Amino acid sequence: MFVSMSLRLRTVLAVGLTICLSGAVLVGQKQKNGKKSKPAPPDAKPILWQEPADIASRDLYLGPGGESMKPDLSSVTFIRDETKSYSTKYRVRDGSDNEWVVKIGKEAQPETAATRLVWAAGYFTDITYLAPSVEIKGKGTFENVRFEARPKGVKRLDDQWDWSKNPFVGTRQLQGLKVLMALINNWDIQNHNNNVLLVRNESTGESELHYIDSDLGASFAKEGRFLGHTRNQPEQFVNSKFVTGVKGDTVRFDYKGKNQHLLDNITVEQAKWIGNILSQLSDQQIRDAFRAANYSPEQIEELTRVVKERINELVSL
Repeated sequence: MFVSMSLRLRTVLAVGLTICLSGAVLVGQKQKNGKKSKPAPPDAKPILWQEPADIASRDLYLGPGGESMKPDLSSVTFIRDETKSYSTKYRVRDGSDNEWVVKIGKEAQPETAATRLVWAAGYFTDITYLAPSVEIKGKGTFENVRFEARPKGVKRLDDQWDWSKNPFVGTRQLQGLKVLMALINNWDIQNHNNNVLLVRNESTGESELHYIDSDLGASFAKEGRFLGHTRNQPEQFVNSKFVTGVKGDTVRFDYKGKNQHLLDNITVEQAKWIGNILSQLSDQQIRDAFRAANYSPEQIEELTRVVKERINELVSL
């Protein structure tokens, strides 16, 4: 009897060990066959912001990519599905053989406008355009499709930088970006939305690491952490509040999105700094950002008015 039980025990242990070893092999194969990491060169310079000396003349309709990088919509072909998220995303190839990641759904319009305002203030962003209507061969025809560039000279690293632990902690540039997130009602401020781009500076020949927030689609609507938030609801953005007051030297925001603590220690000086930069934008430039996102004329006017009012709130602190 004891011999039989001992034999069964040894058999169970052997089977269990075989399963564990097999699992380890599969994990190893997955890591080996999966996407290779792209480590940053040790001499690459991390950059979050560059002074927008030409802010008053920046084209917020075409955005950071300008006319030259617009997608060629004469032929758009499906390549593969992209990472699962709230919005449907496809990797596609345009008529000029350039690759893009398209986003379809409620986040496409607000993200297109948001990237332009963030870029106008001097921060790095993805290069985006919005197509009011486009046929994607192999998938169908869609309306309000955001195209996000995948330039051949830019490498997206596997790093997702942390809002609380990064090379810019304590700087007004990082604090200013937080204020911008509140200004556009981006309720989805999370580390997994951040990316680092490895870029070669054509002027200096040096490698740079551009820190960006690569998902701004949860903007221009109603804020909320887990419940209550909405997407692409301009009328709710228009009726929301921004600054509630000042306590000591710290600004109080009416921010109700995720990671609210990130806005706890914004000083008046830091908020006024980003406000003064944004105040150089004309009403027409702000309109162009929303026009690029294919909002209606009525929505463009209301969104422009509220953004301008929020900028003035910062300047007047």
